[in-house]
Order: sequence, then structure tokens, then C-alpha cells
Amino acid sequence: MSKDCGNHGDDDLRRSCRRLLAILLVLALLVAIIALIIYLVLRPTHPRFFLQDASLRQLDLSNGTSSSVLSTALQITVASRNPNDKVGVYYDRLDVYASYKYQQITVAASLPAVYQGHGDVDIWSPVLSGPDVPFAPYLADALRQDCQAGYLILQVKIDGRVRWKVGSWISGHYHLFVTCPAFLVTTGGNGEPGASGFKFQTTTYCRVEV
Repeated sequence: MSKDCGNHGDDDLRRSCRRLLAILLVLALLVAIIALIIYLVLRPTHPRFFLQDASLRQLDLSNGTSSSVLSTALQITVASRNPNDKVGVYYDRLDVYASYKYQQITVAASLPAVYQGHGDVDIWSPVLSGPDVPFAPYLADALRQDCQAGYLILQVKIDGRVRWKVGSWISGHYHLFVTCPAFLVTTGGNGEPGASGFKFQTTTYCRVEV
């Protein structure tokens, strides 16, 4: 008899565990459904980014044995606006750097974390520097040709993590990637890279991926 009682106790424990697991699964499903409904109803729009200015302070290219070395200093002014009426945005991490033809040419600078409310605008003006960055020969040739033509197109890129806020509900983290073209023009180029004479053309709209 005692053996049967032991088996009944194990069966009760298994049934209790199955009930608890079922309850947890139902709760998780309800939370997921509620989150999906909130997302579908509110439809959060990507934050909008604009490159307002780019001031080239240094652009020095020196030849090496197997590759060239590029030193760059660029001060930028980038603005972000939250276009949502009911959704706030937490910018938990924002790293910004410059690239030329898909090669990173400056060290990533960290922008301060910020919360952006409905319709709010935030502006940052970091200095991006890249001392002695190894540069492939074909990129060095392309850079000289651009300078000879009197224009230079750099890419300002932002890599970060954001969260959405609706009322008291805050989402998990999402990856944010922003690309801003920086059009710089000069007159009377001499074929050699240099910061002198390059001017930022116009405010540009950035491509945003979340």
C-alpha cells in the first residue's frame, strides 16, 4: 500500500508541474499578443536623422611601403527627431564614425544616451578623428581623384541600440543603423587630399534602419 501511495504522490506532482507549465505558457502567449497588438495599433515610425553640418579639419594622406596612411578629423552636427505622437524613444547607445567608400576612417565616438519624447529633437556635434588609419592603394588613388575633381563624399554612420516607450511599457532593445552622406565641395583642387577649401554643401536626410 505504501508503494501505491508513493506513486500517487509522484503523479500529483507531475500533474501540478504540467499545470504550472501550462499557466506560464498561456501567460507568455498573452504578453506576446498584447505587445503585438500595441505595436500594430501604434505602428512606431523610425526616428528621423539629418546631417546638418560637416567641417573637415584634417585630411592627410601619406604613402607607405605596402599601403597608404590616412589621418582625418571631422566635426559634424547631426540631428534626430521623433516623429511619433504616442511613442517615446530611448537611445541607450549611439556610436558615430565616418567612412569613405565603405572603409571606416575615424574612431567611433560615443554620443550621450538620451530619452526622446513625442516630437522632440536632439542635436549632437561630435568631433570624429582617425589618426594614421591604414589605407589601401586603390582607395588612396580614388581619394586623390575626388580631390582633383573638387568634391568629396564621406559617409557618417551611427550604430546604436534603442527602445520604444508607450505609457509605462518599454520594449526590448532594437538595433539602430543610420547612414548620412556628407557632400563636401572645393574649388581649384590640386589632386592632393587636404582639408583646406572643402565646404559642406547642404543638410542631408539620413537612411535609418531599425
